[in-house]
Amino acid sequence: MENLKYPFGKFIAPESVTAEMRQGWIDTIATLPQRLEAALGGITEAQLDTPYRPEGWTVRQVIHHMADSHINAYVRLHLSLTEDAPTIKAYNEADWAKLPDSSLPISHSLEILRGLHFRWVHLLRNMSEADFQRTYVHPQYGKIFSMDTMTALYAWHSEHHLGHVKIVVG
Repeated sequence: MENLKYPFGKFIAPESVTAEMRQGWIDTIATLPQRLEAALGGITEAQLDTPYRPEGWTVRQVIHHMADSHINAYVRLHLSLTEDAPTIKAYNEADWAKLPDSSLPISHSLEILRGLHFRWVHLLRNMSEADFQRTYVHPQYGKIFSMDTMTALYAWHSEHHLGHVKIVVG
């Protein structure tokens, strides 16, 4: 069950970051939309509405969640680059996944991911070393996240949910 829940393993925040690590994370974020669309090629409606594990979200919900989550990450990045250690707004992901827009065709969220990741990666690739040390406070976890940690987290998040899609579509 743990492999179904965490097909890419659990996120472990890096203790130190190299330029190569950061570039790898940015590359992962950059290529997610294309890799996700490739994994979804030929998916059936039945598969879209299949949970990746018992008690888990359907593939459709996962795709819409990725758009929601990555929009929030992009906003958090902007807040962190323009404010001093802002406290970000947490949200209930499980409740968002039950909202009516989570039953829409996935093409809409795939379009969001394409455009969002293009802008997000452009910003990440043009950030300074100091920018990656900027932080936000996550009230749900009571932790301070640097932009390096956030970049690592969302590279992991990309692989994590791509893994869920692949469980269903093979």
